[in-house]
Amino acid sequence: MTSASELEDQIVASIRRIIRAIDLQSRRLQDRHALTGPQLATLREAARLGEITISALARAVHLSQPTVSGILSRLEKRGLVRRMRSDDDRRSVAILVTEEGQRVLEAAPSLLQERFRTELARLETWERYWLLSALQRIASMMDAEGLDAAPILETGSVAASGEDDES
Repeated sequence: MTSASELEDQIVASIRRIIRAIDLQSRRLQDRHALTGPQLATLREAARLGEITISALARAVHLSQPTVSGILSRLEKRGLVRRMRSDDDRRSVAILVTEEGQRVLEAAPSLLQERFRTELARLETWERYWLLSALQRIASMMDAEGLDAAPILETGSVAASGEDDES
C-alpha cells in the first residue's frame, strides 16, 4: 500500500513530467523551425481561415489581441504573413499567409495539443469530465485559476500584464 506522502510525491512527479514534455516539445519546435507554439498555432489558424482580421484571429486562437499582434509582427518580419489594409475600410487590416508561410507550415510538426486532443477524444465522456475536474482542482491548488490560458500546450513566462509571453 502506498503511503500518503508517496502518493503526493507521485502526483507532483506526474505534474513535473507533463511540464517537462511540454517544455521539450516547445524547445524542439523552436530549435528546428524557429517558431514558438503560439506562433505556429496563429500561423496555422490564419492559413486555415484565409484573409482575416487580427481581432478575429485572436478570438480563433484564444489569445488577446495585443499578444496576437506581437506574434504577427514577428511572423511578418520573417515573411510568413503580410498585413493588408482593407479597400473598404482603411482602418481594418487583414492578415494573409505568404507562400513562405505555407512552406513553413508544410514542414512544421503537429502541435503537442493536436496529438493530445486525439488521445483525449478517445476517452469516455465521463473520463474527460473527471480529468477536467481534477485539473481544475489542481489549478486552484496552485493558485493558477486566474491566469490567462489559451488551449495551447506551451511553456513560457507570464508577463506582468497577465498576458502570455510567447516570444
